[in-house]
Amino acid sequence: MDLNTALKRIIETGKVNFGSEKTVKNIMNGSAKLVVIASNCPKPIREKVEKYAKVEEIPVVNYPGTALQLGEVCGKPFLIATLSVLDAGSVPLEELK
Repeated sequence: MDLNTALKRIIETGKVNFGSEKTVKNIMNGSAKLVVIASNCPKPIREKVEKYAKVEEIPVVNYPGTALQLGEVCGKPFLIATLSVLDAGSVPLEELK
């Protein structure tokens, strides 16, 4: 399953939070199971999210498209630089790592 299809299914069947502030909060409180970062995520945000995810041992997936493309895949009319997966629903997380 490709990343776009997997993300769509996660959004339909699971629970996801969008945005860097919520992503960091979810990492810190242990509710994030996986983090996705867009290719053009601003460097300070990327470094902060990756640092916290590494400390908490949460996998990070680098989305090959832009924040605009990630937003489109997620069905949102705005840019999404980062998102955190709280519940993958019907998608095994192993397929995304």
